Amino acid sequence: MTASTHTQPRRVAVFDFDGTTIDGQSGSLFTRYLLSHGLMSPLRLARLVWWGARYKLHLPYRQDEARELVFGSLAGRTSDEVDAVMTGFHDEVLAPLYRPQALDEVARCHEKGMLVLLVSATFEPIAEVAASRMGADGFAATRMERDDRGRYTGRVDGPVVAGAEKVRAVEAWCDAHLGAGAWVLERAYADHHTDAALLKAAREPRAVCPGKTLAISARRHGWPVLDWEI
Repeated sequence: MTASTHTQPRRVAVFDFDGTTIDGQSGSLFTRYLLSHGLMSPLRLARLVWWGARYKLHLPYRQDEARELVFGSLAGRTSDEVDAVMTGFHDEVLAPLYRPQALDEVARCHEKGMLVLLVSATFEPIAEVAASRMGADGFAATRMERDDRGRYTGRVDGPVVAGAEKVRAVEAWCDAHLGAGAWVLERAYADHHTDAALLKAAREPRAVCPGKTLAISARRHGWPVLDWEI
């Protein structure tokens, strides 16, 4: 994240997706979408509920597990079919949930000469459509593994892009696309306390409709709080 002394570094503004750019949680909404379309079994749903209970109670859990349970519902389909399902989900369910203030803020960041990056724990195909909808310049999201034929295996490929992994994902994307030392994280917009590392990494952090824990951190650090409730 160190800027080059020879050229002006590209300033990057990073937007979280769930709860920040959209007024909702794409993971739980995607689960409901799969259920409503007959693509998820009650048994798989029960396993997801148990994962959610462990998460909330701070019991042992794997970040990968929830994504693999959801993705497993689409086993046996080609990658194109799976991507089409996720695109349909975005257009039907997520499109109405975009916060107008978030889209306006993306435009303002561009006007100020910043490059805009979407970073999210959601699946890559959803993030790709979302980045296009937002007008973002790129995205970093959770990648699912593909086999030699290009079919999804149902396993997570690499880390889930959540918590501190968002910072690492931003660094990896910017180093790859802009060059190491050629960029700076100017702004970060996020809503959840697990995004604290991302906000701390930015020159200008913004807590968007924060939950109680993040709101306390924002007050402690003097971070601006943005109310983007629709």
